[in-house]
Amino acid sequence: MPNSVSKSAAPVADYDSFAAAYSASNESNLFNAYYARPEMIRLAGDVAGLEILDAGCGSGPLMEALRSKDAVVSGFDLSPAMVELARQRLGEDADVRVADLGAPLPYPDDAFDLVVASLSLHYVKDWAAALAELRRVLKPGGRLIGSIIHPTVYAIVYPEADYFALTQYSEDYDFGEGTVWMTYWHRPLQDVINTFIDAGFGIKTVTEPPPAANTPAELLPTADGRSFICFLFFELEAR
Repeated sequence: MPNSVSKSAAPVADYDSFAAAYSASNESNLFNAYYARPEMIRLAGDVAGLEILDAGCGSGPLMEALRSKDAVVSGFDLSPAMVELARQRLGEDADVRVADLGAPLPYPDDAFDLVVASLSLHYVKDWAAALAELRRVLKPGGRLIGSIIHPTVYAIVYPEADYFALTQYSEDYDFGEGTVWMTYWHRPLQDVINTFIDAGFGIKTVTEPPPAANTPAELLPTADGRSFICFLFFELEAR
C-alpha cells in the first residue's frame, strides 16, 4: 500500500533507479507473485507454440513463466534497467527491447497471437493510441490479456475525487533503501470498457480473482483467502 498521495502528480517514476529492488519485491509479494501473475497465466491458458508479446515486461517474470509453457515470447519495457534484468533472466538472445507503450511499437503488423499487458496500461494517458498499436501487432482473432488497478480502488481511497474524470495521481512506496513515487492514470470503468471496444476489441472475460491457492497465509488480506478489490483483469479478442 502507498505511504502517501499527491494529486498534483509527482514526477513519473524513473524505474532505472530502483529496478533491482522492484524486481526482487515482485518475486514474492502478494500483489505480483500471488495475485496478478497467476491470474494472467491462468487467463492465457494453453500457450504452447504461440507468439506472445509482453507489453511492459519489467524484469521478465511473466515472459519466463509463459516461455516455460512452450510459448515464443518477446517483450518490451520503457526502462533500460528493467530490460537488462529481463535479459539476465531470459538469456542475452531473448527478444527484449526498450520501447514505450504510449508510442508506436517496433513490431510488424499481425505479428503475435497474444499480447499480455500486466499492470502497464494504467501508466498510459492515451489508451486509444496504445490500444491501436496493440491491435495492430495482433493477428486477427488474437487476444489481449491485461490487468489494471481496479477503477473502484480510486473511488474508495479518494472519496472526494471525481471518479468520472481522467486523473493523474501519484503515490509513494518503499523499495529497497529509498522511497519512490509511482504515477498512474485513473479512468472510470465505462471509459476502460468503451476504449477497448472503440479500439476493435471484443470482451471475452472480466475477472476479479482471489489470491492464488498457494499464497502464504501471512500475505493473505483475508483469513479465508477470498477475493478482494485490487486489480481488474480482461481477456479481449482482436476483431
